[in-house]
Amino acid sequence: MKPGISSWKVFYYDYQISDSGFVLGDIGENIIQQHKRTANLGTIAPNIFVGTLSIPLLDRQTSEELCKIELEIQSVKSGYRSDYRDMLEFITEKCTDLLLQANSPVSQHFEIDYTKDSQTLYQKFAFIKSVIGTDEFTEAVHRIVTAPVTKWKETTEEKDIRNARRLSNANMKEILKGGRRTKLPKTHYLRSYAIDTLPERITTNRKTDSVDTPENRFIKHALENFLKFCTDINSKAKEFGHKKMETESGLMIRELESHLHHTVFKDILRPTTLKLNSPILQRKEGYREVLRVWLMFDLAAKLIWKGGDDIYSGGKKDIATLYEYWLFFKLLDLFQSIFEIESKDISDLINETPDGLNLQIKQGKFTALRGVYDSGSRKLNVRFNYNRSFSGKKIYPESGSWTTTLRPDYTLSFWPYGISEAEAEKQELIVHVHFDAKYKIANLTDFLEQNSDNDLDEEKAENRKGIYKNADLLKMHAYKDAIRRTGGAYILYPGDKSINQKGFHEIIPGLGAFPVKPSKTDSGIGELKAFILEIVEHFINRASQREKIAFRTFDIYKNPPDFDNMVKELLPEPYNNNRDLIPDDTYVLVGYYNSQEQYEWIKRTRLYNFRMGSGAGSLVLDKETVSSKYLLLHTAGNKGSGDLWRIISKGPKVYSKDDLLKKGYPDPSQDNYLVIQIELVADKEFQSVNWDFRRLRNYSSGRASAFPFTSSLTELMRNIVR
Repeated sequence: MKPGISSWKVFYYDYQISDSGFVLGDIGENIIQQHKRTANLGTIAPNIFVGTLSIPLLDRQTSEELCKIELEIQSVKSGYRSDYRDMLEFITEKCTDLLLQANSPVSQHFEIDYTKDSQTLYQKFAFIKSVIGTDEFTEAVHRIVTAPVTKWKETTEEKDIRNARRLSNANMKEILKGGRRTKLPKTHYLRSYAIDTLPERITTNRKTDSVDTPENRFIKHALENFLKFCTDINSKAKEFGHKKMETESGLMIRELESHLHHTVFKDILRPTTLKLNSPILQRKEGYREVLRVWLMFDLAAKLIWKGGDDIYSGGKKDIATLYEYWLFFKLLDLFQSIFEIESKDISDLINETPDGLNLQIKQGKFTALRGVYDSGSRKLNVRFNYNRSFSGKKIYPESGSWTTTLRPDYTLSFWPYGISEAEAEKQELIVHVHFDAKYKIANLTDFLEQNSDNDLDEEKAENRKGIYKNADLLKMHAYKDAIRRTGGAYILYPGDKSINQKGFHEIIPGLGAFPVKPSKTDSGIGELKAFILEIVEHFINRASQREKIAFRTFDIYKNPPDFDNMVKELLPEPYNNNRDLIPDDTYVLVGYYNSQEQYEWIKRTRLYNFRMGSGAGSLVLDKETVSSKYLLLHTAGNKGSGDLWRIISKGPKVYSKDDLLKKGYPDPSQDNYLVIQIELVADKEFQSVNWDFRRLRNYSSGRASAFPFTSSLTELMRNIVR
């Protein structure tokens, strides 16, 4: 075999069978890739699988299986074996924790059905092995046999009467009536008590240290139960021809037998009762670990997991998929510590089936856990999804993807309490945060690389060959940009360094990666928890930029665009002072002047006044009026006007009659006026342009034509006089 290496640093191997009459059989997952023309040549591509590959050797003519070739595939990551064992142990522990809940569907009458297929039995054995095949379990048994709990035990023995020290009432009877007696000398003082003889030996009680305690009996009982299970599995493995299960169960049998052959267990009897409430079993080192394993053992032996087929079917171990499942439970633990996850949702993860208790977690299947977070000032709905699909077929404003259907590994969604998820999607009130599990990423340089121009040229060349070096990074961008209402997309990988790239000024939107590694001491989940808490604090802030963007998005897109209301006329470009020049949101006040004298006053003072009060012609201070940016002036007899001014005051001010007289206003008739400050428009795009203000929607004819009104710049530009 000749090894090679792919762009993802996954090794593959070229092979050749010397006799062309033989070929390698298919084992799925495109692992065996035969040459198109020469069948005895090909490539073995284990990809992300590790463990034993059992490859059938076939007769090329008859396709009859002649034998199996077993290859051990090892990961380049030195710690992958311990990672695999730790992750499977953690999943087993979480499953048994679910089963031990008061509302879980535990049925204690389940028995192990050894008539099931070998794959189901191997699943059960894999769970059991993850419980009793650990270093912690071995160390626990070692602690027990080196320092077992003991008790004082009285033993009786016959002793030379001359060596007797303390005599009991029973001993006094033996002195008077015991057999094998010896005469006393005539001068012995006991003869004065009419005792002529004494027994040669006398029975005495002696206290000894005994290991035959209820706690040690339980330990022996548990080890014997484990041994029986492994022995039964081993015999069934031989019957089914499952070599891997036979080998692994044989190793477990030898290990358990070595424990039971310790001299401590020779003096320990079988238990009559199991005192599981014993303080020693629950608290003493070694004993408490074995008790925990024993409690898990019965339940783990009843578990099946359809999703487990992805991990250890056919002897191969898909450690990357196992990492994805392991992360599900780690995230579930994390989110339970922050949010109030409904227990019903959690208990539904395991259902009773004819095969046993089935863990309802499988790659590609949607799992949702719901909860509520109450900060005191705001309540948020929370939903944790596993493998949720965001369809590319739904149209806005429904949830989904703008393009093709996408399915992140994990999605955490937030929206205000009191509104349905569907309605929150339509009103732009929901935010999704996505996470993807990437076991194959060893360090952040595999995820984010500072590429030079030469590197980018090389990458483009690889892209043309169908090789995408930054596929994981591109997928995070796809989640963030394609899935509607996504706040961020992040990679979870078993490394050491984190990265969090903020999109603008706030924590989301963003992209990044967080290290979460299979470790019993330091998984790194704390950094991810701090990040989630930051996100929660961000959602509690009602004045965040994200809240403003969400509302603007909803406000803009709530109605479809009016294609009859397009503006193609020449307008100032929206930069510098005109940065906010959005025609639909830019309003123009249309005002009237009575005389040329008043108009000269307007030009001289750069002021324009409106009537105020409840009378006809008074200015209505609505949103459009107050936020108007321009003033278009006209007078009696005008059919159009090009007299456009820019409003530069922050809002209208109240001027009294005397104030206006001091400014030289000609003959004010009202006691008070609203006055705005203006300047001539300097934008060249508005020069020499006339607008037919009479065709504007809010214009009134007759005497009311002098009344002020507002119009959008869009409407005004559509009424240019040609």
